[in-house]
Amino acid sequence: METIDEINEIEKDLVNLARLSSQGADEDVRLLLAKLVRKYRVARPELASQLDLTLKASRTRSNGPAVLRRGMSMPEPSTMPVDADSRQSLIRVFDDLDGMPAPLLPDLLFVRIQSLVRERQERDRLAAHGIKPTRSAILVGPPGVGKTLSARWIANQLGKPLWVLDLTTVMSSLLGKTGSNLRAVFDHAKQNQAVLLLDEIDAIAKRRSDESDVGELKRLVTAILQEVDAWPDSGLLLAATNHPELIDPALWRRFDAVLMFDAPQAAVLAAAVRRFLGADLNAFEGWVDLLTSSVQGMSLSDVERSINALRRHTVLENSDPAQAVIDMAIKGAPNLDKPSRQQLAIELARSGSLSHNKIMTLTGVSRDTIRKYAGPSPIKGRGPKKGV
Repeated sequence: METIDEINEIEKDLVNLARLSSQGADEDVRLLLAKLVRKYRVARPELASQLDLTLKASRTRSNGPAVLRRGMSMPEPSTMPVDADSRQSLIRVFDDLDGMPAPLLPDLLFVRIQSLVRERQERDRLAAHGIKPTRSAILVGPPGVGKTLSARWIANQLGKPLWVLDLTTVMSSLLGKTGSNLRAVFDHAKQNQAVLLLDEIDAIAKRRSDESDVGELKRLVTAILQEVDAWPDSGLLLAATNHPELIDPALWRRFDAVLMFDAPQAAVLAAAVRRFLGADLNAFEGWVDLLTSSVQGMSLSDVERSINALRRHTVLENSDPAQAVIDMAIKGAPNLDKPSRQQLAIELARSGSLSHNKIMTLTGVSRDTIRKYAGPSPIKGRGPKKGV
């Protein structure tokens, strides 16, 4: 017999399905149907079978007269725009409809992103008051701080896949075709009310005063400005850049919102360490502070790589988690700035694993500073005196 939670979950899925259908978002309806078929295939095989039949029927009807009567064609995902010569897709797709965790971000930034999502979810409510939701946003920050993951999460919250402009294909060797490729992507995204990400937009929207660029690329910037201006509020246009100083100033005014992604601070790093430790969190619980100190200054992607390497080493070498953490901290100490090395020295002292003298040698932080913040060393002795 079904539980209340199971019934509530089915009702929630049906409401989402009805909402997408009422908006005429045919592609989103089919994507959600495909997700529900996978979701209920084991627990509710009869429901999954019926949904699968509906999905197949919708694909057939999408090419028939019914679509023409509605006055708008909703292309299948398989008909993504392609480069005419290479036949490679101009769009990369991130399908996170099965769910993904929220990005690790400072509180204020995450609140802004949540607000952007809510505007999209309550677009009809805003429209009743003559207000349009945010149509576009540019995500600015160094590599590895969560820009693309945030874009994926936004799309996930809106029940859509994230479409990413594939610059390697769009930037044709035949410069005249680059503009055509770009327009094909925008036209397709508008038709499907998509969440579209222009990643590394500085590569195609450089300052038109840049003398190193040929005239064709400068005309491409103008084309991008026109496309951003014409973007409808039925979809969401995102852009991301690591080099804001390269972008044409006119482009900044076209985006409704600018979201700044800074290097992660201690609180975000601590949350990242806990998340990336995954199933091994309990084994490393007492060492999270030391791990956080050892990854100061890293991007989130670098933190993930370091933590995954630590976990692999611990399993394959059957090593003690405490010793593995200490080894990782010591190895990374020379790469830290002075404040981060001081914090690392304090955490090493608090762990009681090394003498203050040894920590001073490894980090360059004086014993007096270590003692001031971490208290007396539980390991006595400063080592042999010089000349002894």
